[in-house]
Amino acid sequence: MIPKKVNTVQEALNGIENGMTIMFGGFGLCGIPENCIAELVKKETNNLTCISNNAGIDDFGLGLLLQKKQIKKMISSYVGENAEFERQMLSGELEVDLIPQGTLAERCRAAQAGIPAFFTPAGFGTEVAIGKETREFNGKMHIMEHAFKADFAIVKAWKGDTAGNLIFKGTARNFNPCMCGAAKITIAEVEELVEAGTLDPNQVHIPGILVQRIFQGEKYEKRIEQRTVRKK
Repeated sequence: MIPKKVNTVQEALNGIENGMTIMFGGFGLCGIPENCIAELVKKETNNLTCISNNAGIDDFGLGLLLQKKQIKKMISSYVGENAEFERQMLSGELEVDLIPQGTLAERCRAAQAGIPAFFTPAGFGTEVAIGKETREFNGKMHIMEHAFKADFAIVKAWKGDTAGNLIFKGTARNFNPCMCGAAKITIAEVEELVEAGTLDPNQVHIPGILVQRIFQGEKYEKRIEQRTVRKK
């Protein structure tokens, strides 16, 4: 079996260069690959095209890369929680491709499955459909969307083994699973890394065949994006 375990985040990110297209798992601040993002900030890797549900907040998640102007283009479905994202988009400093959230997920899943394109009704009759092929199915118009093409997919899981099998916990099982295997190389950072054969196969969400590199991350902050509590 090809060795997949790497010992450091630096080794995991080997080969990522300026100008590449990278998928980042997570939803807001939930289930994001914190260690890999921090290392990319430190490495000053720039001119990146990032595919992600959103860009976190101003001082955390992908917002850290935005602050340093390391992202050239964001392909995402939500802007709302990041003021710097909004500012760069409105000023023209940042290229932004806003995509319906379900379409974003399906373009990841299509890439994972080796499906080059698919038809969806989402976005027909809006700016989303401009320049895209359209076709009618069962009396309803659809637009054709292409699977993403990315150099790396970086995901975060709760637990994994040295063979690359992954288990996600709670809401962190969001965009992470559909991004595994959706790029040329998938990197998984996990909170706990165990030996192959340790995990219960019935609990595994993503098989190791979709992961090329795996390492155990450190110092997860797990911030809460918006804390809402009930009045006493």
